[in-house]
Amino acid sequence: MNAKHALEKGGFDVELIASSLDEDELCERIKGVSIIGIRSKTNITKRVLGHADRLMAIGAFCIGTNQIDLEESTKRGIAVFNAPYSNTRSVVELAIAEIIMLMRNLPDKIRAMHDGVWNKSATNSFEIRGKNLGIIGYGNIGSQLSVVAESMGMHVYYFDLEEKLALGNATSCDSLNELLEISDIITTHVDGRKENKNIIGEAQFSKMKEGVIFINLGRGHVVDIESLKNNIDSGKVRGTAIDVYPKEPKSNNEPFESELKGAKNTILTPHIGGSTLEAQINIGSFVPNNLMKFINTGNTAGSVNFPQLQLPLFENGHRLIHIHKNRAGLLAQLNNILANKKINILGQYLKTNETIGYVITDINKEYPIEMIDELRGIEGTIKVRVLF
Repeated sequence: MNAKHALEKGGFDVELIASSLDEDELCERIKGVSIIGIRSKTNITKRVLGHADRLMAIGAFCIGTNQIDLEESTKRGIAVFNAPYSNTRSVVELAIAEIIMLMRNLPDKIRAMHDGVWNKSATNSFEIRGKNLGIIGYGNIGSQLSVVAESMGMHVYYFDLEEKLALGNATSCDSLNELLEISDIITTHVDGRKENKNIIGEAQFSKMKEGVIFINLGRGHVVDIESLKNNIDSGKVRGTAIDVYPKEPKSNNEPFESELKGAKNTILTPHIGGSTLEAQINIGSFVPNNLMKFINTGNTAGSVNFPQLQLPLFENGHRLIHIHKNRAGLLAQLNNILANKKINILGQYLKTNETIGYVITDINKEYPIEMIDELRGIEGTIKVRVLF
């Protein structure tokens, strides 16, 4: 509700939809919408974007944006914003809690107690101090988990496809296999790109230590669930915690199905790694603020697909936004149109990425309405907006 109130306070009419929509429903509902906010289960596909006749921005109220066709959004001049840091701490705390529970074999002990079985024993119960923690994916979550785990006495190893600076005394592994072989506990925190599908399967489980603890709080398609179940049954994986799944219910009214249900020393949670009150408050504030800054001032700071521009305040004039394909000479054409209309430029800001150019021009006088049509007529133009 925090996001709804923030947007309404900013002058937007807001409609809340309780559950995710399928592609057909979304194609119909997105017509006439200027901004859409989504969570991880809503997919903004190329087909959906083809029906978005007024869409200017997409807000992903989560970390990942793999559910959004970023390439098509960029081509259509639609800015995408997410919340890359807002729930980081929440996921890290859940990971630490689950590591401790699994190392103490608590899921099975708790279940036995509810069944009336008293089994006071230290068998299969270990401290986390001195154990090797392997982190797959050393981004915002993986790196913060590294710091917290080390402060609790763990030896931290990590692997990332990109070169990342180690925090504290963490050690970077040269390969995934190196991490798998050395770790007592393995946790995955990679993004949702297609290349990450089933990066943990039978071949990877075979490299792990006997009795390894395995945790996935990243993306559901990262782990081959059948292979995981086989390795739990064989005892190779002594404990596991899973928060994300290849197929998840669209709403709380749908049943949850997984072959992991009932597995020994296994924690299954309903994609709640980032679901704390603090995280929701942070996300509900961060994403709407970025969306409104983009709509009202043209700021693109925090966008995942637009060039990054953060602008000073501007009054007593007009601000024009020109989004175009990234090609040489286009800025000169834009400025020639302004010069021919004898328009004085007070400030101009240009940033590009591989796909598009993003120009903001501040002018100090009235302009003829046909000038906007001329700007739209420049070859390569994607979208032209007049903010004020």
